[in-house]
Amino acid sequence: MSVKEHGYTVNLKWTGNLGAGTKKYSGYSRDHEIQANGKPLILGSSDPSFRGDPTKYNPEDLFVSTLSSCHMLWFLHLCTVNKITVVAYEDNPRGIMIEDEKGSGRFKSVTLFPSVVIKEKEKVALVNQLHHQAHEYCFIANSVNFEVLCEPMTTIQ
Repeated sequence: MSVKEHGYTVNLKWTGNLGAGTKKYSGYSRDHEIQANGKPLILGSSDPSFRGDPTKYNPEDLFVSTLSSCHMLWFLHLCTVNKITVVAYEDNPRGIMIEDEKGSGRFKSVTLFPSVVIKEKEKVALVNQLHHQAHEYCFIANSVNFEVLCEPMTTIQ
């Protein structure tokens, strides 16, 4: 079996120097920009609990959304292969992070709640199996050291 490698490069730029750099903990912004070549700019900050801007994406938001989008892309692929017509897909994933007494933290779990609308009534059971299979294929889920749960809901159009 051959192994393929894929490389990913982004540019991350801190934009939070308010004039004195990081001389004081409260004297700088956590704002930053994330961009990959030819793609839209993402405005980032830290979580508001860590002095961040609540109007910007934080690493935790992006991490949870990455698990969700990877699952969705594999799921849609598997539905296509299995001749299931998905007409709508939405997820509202929830991640639980714990912070220890030192201020360090880690994710304890992420739960995906995909809501899928399909056309083929007779394939609802298969759709649920494909969520499980998508989880097995998801590059991101295979890279984390915590539980990723999936609680799908399927409706028929």
